[in-house]
Amino acid sequence: MAIRRERAEDATINLTPMIDVVFLLIIFFMVGSKFSEAESRINVNVPSVGDLRSMTRIPDERVVVVAENGSITLDETPLTIAELSETLRNQHANYPALKVAVRGDGASSFQQVAEVLHAVRSSGVEQVGLSAKSTRR
Repeated sequence: MAIRRERAEDATINLTPMIDVVFLLIIFFMVGSKFSEAESRINVNVPSVGDLRSMTRIPDERVVVVAENGSITLDETPLTIAELSETLRNQHANYPALKVAVRGDGASSFQQVAEVLHAVRSSGVEQVGLSAKSTRR
C-alpha cells in the first residue's frame, strides 16, 4: 500500500502591509516638501496688533521658599519681599496663568509665610499653592 504524502505549502511572506506603509511615507514626504517650498515663495504682510503678549508656553510653576532663618528665595534666587512682589507682578503681566508654590520651612515663622503669601497674592497671581510633605511613607 502506497503512503500518500500531502504536499507542503510554500511559505511566503505577505508584503502588502509593508508596501502600504512605504507608499504612505512617500506620499507624506511629497506633500510635506511641497508645503515647505510653497511657504517660502509666499510674500505675506503680517498684520500688526496693539497689545502683544508672549506666545511661548507658560513657565513652570514658580517656587518661593521661606527658609528657617527667614530668607526668601524665588527659584533659588534670594529676594526681599518687595523684590518678590515686583518680580511676580512683572511675570504675571506676561503670563496671566502663572502658578506659584510657597514652601515654608517647618521651623520658619508662620508670620513670614503669611507675608510671602500676601506678597504673592498682591502681585496679581491667582494660582497660589502651599507645599507640604506627607508624614507617611
